[in-house]
Amino acid sequence: MSNYNNIVNIVDNELKTALLIYNALCTIWGINLFQFADAVKALVHLKINRKDYAVMISDLRMPDITGVRLLKAVKDLNPLARTNLMTAYEIDDNLIQEYSKKEIINSFLKKPIELTLLPSEVNKQVCSIEKKYVDSLLRRK
Repeated sequence: MSNYNNIVNIVDNELKTALLIYNALCTIWGINLFQFADAVKALVHLKINRKDYAVMISDLRMPDITGVRLLKAVKDLNPLARTNLMTAYEIDDNLIQEYSKKEIINSFLKKPIELTLLPSEVNKQVCSIEKKYVDSLLRRK
């Protein structure tokens, strides 16, 4: 097991959506789950806890900070963290496509989200982070 606290954070300015996802993910053992309806508060939380972040799920369209900017901040502060962008809209944006190619955005979630499949996907991502963390420790030796 890693030193990570395995933080999984859901950020959506629609509190109802964030809570639905939170409730779907609370069944995953070994993660610390957070949800924010305010992207600025989520960014502050990220800065304080950057080493412990495993997964960030963010809505695309939010006031103050877009989901793309928020996920870029995640990768800048913790390159091992996995990032997921949610949207109900078709994505035809060059920056988003560029960030996907550079793995700044690791996956896309189309709203409405299939909540029954989400826990296994997030669990896979957390396990991926733990493996990368262990591999990085082994390379140091």
